[in-house]
Amino acid sequence: MKSDEMPDAHVSRRTVLRSAALITGGGALLVALGAPAAMAAGTKLPGSAVGYRPIPMGKSRCDNCSQWIGPTTCKVVSGQLSPSGWCSLYSQKS
Repeated sequence: MKSDEMPDAHVSRRTVLRSAALITGGGALLVALGAPAAMAAGTKLPGSAVGYRPIPMGKSRCDNCSQWIGPTTCKVVSGQLSPSGWCSLYSQKS
């Protein structure tokens, strides 16, 4: 191959999907490992780090989560939150 020629940049859909799955799984693992550490340190995580959204995920809502303090706060997620919101750290009250 000549030095001015570009190699074939073909990437399969399988490679892209596998990479996306690994990145997503790695991010979820970091959040899962970071959340207990943040709770132990007394710091809160930003909503973007835990997938916070202001709408519920089915019947799962912030105001029926074990981390909810109310009226608009949480033990582990920073900022003002909607009682009907949801994040990946949701844990139903017992």
